[in-house]
Amino acid sequence: MDTQVIGHRTPRVDGEFKLTGQADYTVDWQVRDMLYGYPVPASIAHGTLKTLHLDTARAMPGVVDIFHHGHFPELYRASKSQVSEMRLPFEDERIHYDGQYIALVVAESFEQARAAAHAVQADYDQEDGARTSLLDTDKEGQLLESEGVSRGDPEKAFDKAPVTIDHTYDIAAESHMQMEMHATLAEWRDERLIVHESSQGVVYQHKAMARIFGLPEESVEVVSHYIGSGFGNKLFMWPHAVATAGAAQMLGRPVKTILPRQQDMESGGNRPASRQRLRLGAKQDGTLLSIRHDSTTETSFVHPYVDSLGSATPSLYACDNVAISQRLLEVNHGTPCPMRAPGETSGIHALETALDELAVELGMDPLELRRRNYAKNDPASGLPWSSKHLDDCYTNAAKRFGWEKRNPTPGAMRDGDEIIGWGMATACWPAMRLSCSARVELRDDGSVMAACGTQDIGTGTYTIVAQTVAELSGVSLKDIEVRLGESTLPAGPLSGGSMVTATALPAVAAALRNAFDALKKVATGENGAFEGSDPDNLEIEAGALVDKQGKRVSFGEILSQQKLGSVSGEGQAAPGDEKNQYSFRSFGAHFVEVRWDPGISRLRVARVVSSIDIGRAINPSTARNQVEGSIVMGIGMALTEKLDYDPRDGRLINNNYADYIVPCHADMPEIDVELPDNPDYILNEFGARGVGEIGLTGIAAAIGNAVYHATGKRIREFPITLEKVMDI
Repeated sequence: MDTQVIGHRTPRVDGEFKLTGQADYTVDWQVRDMLYGYPVPASIAHGTLKTLHLDTARAMPGVVDIFHHGHFPELYRASKSQVSEMRLPFEDERIHYDGQYIALVVAESFEQARAAAHAVQADYDQEDGARTSLLDTDKEGQLLESEGVSRGDPEKAFDKAPVTIDHTYDIAAESHMQMEMHATLAEWRDERLIVHESSQGVVYQHKAMARIFGLPEESVEVVSHYIGSGFGNKLFMWPHAVATAGAAQMLGRPVKTILPRQQDMESGGNRPASRQRLRLGAKQDGTLLSIRHDSTTETSFVHPYVDSLGSATPSLYACDNVAISQRLLEVNHGTPCPMRAPGETSGIHALETALDELAVELGMDPLELRRRNYAKNDPASGLPWSSKHLDDCYTNAAKRFGWEKRNPTPGAMRDGDEIIGWGMATACWPAMRLSCSARVELRDDGSVMAACGTQDIGTGTYTIVAQTVAELSGVSLKDIEVRLGESTLPAGPLSGGSMVTATALPAVAAALRNAFDALKKVATGENGAFEGSDPDNLEIEAGALVDKQGKRVSFGEILSQQKLGSVSGEGQAAPGDEKNQYSFRSFGAHFVEVRWDPGISRLRVARVVSSIDIGRAINPSTARNQVEGSIVMGIGMALTEKLDYDPRDGRLINNNYADYIVPCHADMPEIDVELPDNPDYILNEFGARGVGEIGLTGIAAAIGNAVYHATGKRIREFPITLEKVMDI
């Protein structure tokens, strides 16, 4: 499909609003008579709240009220699929994790609320035996039958395999560390609840709030126009939002709560720690005979979150004998939640590290091992791929990287004082598409408005929706308005799972075509610009209707002539039977160079070359940004990021940017990202698959494999800190 706008680098249509401060993030919203909430977190991880000492805080300037167990509305629980934590705020006096909310102070200003919250004192019955981390215990956790997968006889095949490896890989819990904190502004107007939220899922929060407060869904509205990212921890609603709405209801005044970084890290979600055992069996030529992938992940005692680590393993490589299992262990932490490429980031890390270890055992090039086990069809379902060009990604990235120059001997490649290590890994993520609705309005001034109840989390959804309208209508981008992030709009998907592009754009296209049909009906009707013409003979061209004789009349002229302000079209789109005929995934490859200087104990990622096949990139600029950002997150996962919980009592030690180390500008390597243009028209008419997740999968493994190549040390506990490299 030849395109004029789609597939071309396009400046963000919302860029001016962000640069000039006009973008209305939740923390920027101000309404009349607004109050401020500030949560009071528990300071133990396991026990019971005995007494809250509130007199000092209540007497402080500006304090309006303090909410807690016994002084809060009676509410209903939402389902576990609607919220990040099922337990309601202040539901009882049991303490399950450090940072759990025990009260909410509401005051006239943020500063007053914060000061009073710090003045609240609590007495606890603290209990011994807090479970601080699955990485510090030998408990196995509950086996999840729903996560189990088995084909062939992997145990027998492993036992008979001439070459085997059997290793365990640990990954520490990670924080999302998004730029914008969680924030909620709740306002009640005549029994109607209006919530401004930093949310990746306004439709889900809308349903959850209605259920929790016992309201009809039409009495709840959730708004989230701009979001300073979330990486998954804003997909579903957290207890602070419920506490804020409950306080606003009881006080009869709007309340806004903005979590500080410390509370965001303690009670706003994280990627759970994991322990994975990989057993691989192969022939001497590298052909995989058996894959056994057994995992355990953490969850909290108040909400069962499952990070599905083995979901990619049955499909990634050709192997007749595969078994996947997963266990879930409750710990005294805040509830974990999806984090960019949930499940598969951790799962693919272990699998790709194990494959590298197998390559070493075989004396084989790691890239060649992957090529020999290339899956031409989906081994899990037996279905053909809708589109797969992983072999081209391997070839292109390896060539750009210079992989053919790799000396396989660990520590053999040097540049002055630095030892060079090269590693690679495969990237993989499902190509998902859901049902979606949209509305498009053609206006008498020649402009177009497109609306959908999904949201833009900073990735460029406003722009790609505008590109779609511009491509199909010929209207200039400057004359296109996009409305997102409102639950009153036609229902759209969560901004997660890399599914918005493939889901929302077909719905926008359907709505636009229905609006065209409405416009053609006006144009061919009585006194219309094309009165008496067959609507099917009219074409859309550059913001105008054109007949076969070449007569051209703009959208605006047609509407103005009939004294109509606008015409609109509603559209729906959903997957069809293709989901039963094909398997949908995106694939890619990462090649990484690390440099290790043992004299000054410096380990750094120097270079990354990635080739990621996402079908057609609607906007190559923002798509490439997504992969680059994923690579940076992968560096953090590999080398620095770890939530440290005190093993004595389960309290989070490094709940701040000073002590939780993320990569900074000085850590940035040279990054070379290729996005091959292979449109996947089976998935959707635009050929696009998601990009937000896939770039993160495999990158930490590629770094770890490169570290082994440089140092000869196989580090199976991530992150790879200097102490581990130096054997301190």
